[in-house]
Amino acid sequence: MRFLLLICTDPEAPAYVAEEDDIGDWVEEVTTRKLAVEGDRIRPADDGRTVTLRDGAVRVAEGSTGGLTDRIAGFDLLECASLDEAVDVASRHPMARFGRVEVRPTWPIDGL
Repeated sequence: MRFLLLICTDPEAPAYVAEEDDIGDWVEEVTTRKLAVEGDRIRPADDGRTVTLRDGAVRVAEGSTGGLTDRIAGFDLLECASLDEAVDVASRHPMARFGRVEVRPTWPIDGL
């Protein structure tokens, strides 16, 4: 099963400590275990656009209009045997200490 890890900042989390950021070790683990499908950092919400289609009209707003998406700092897509495995892997991501990691199972589209 595939799981999306939303890597988020959290203003209530302990302060970031560069010396404790072992993201290289985490990436090596998920790569070695062949769990990693895709992953990357995400630029700040102000650099993006929010697109909606209402009554046939496309509307484009600068940045995020949802409030929480400005906290999303990155993502990882993993192939894990279960939600429990995905949670275990997410618990070792550095942002589980300095922010938060949301684990969401994907919902495949039939025929794709």
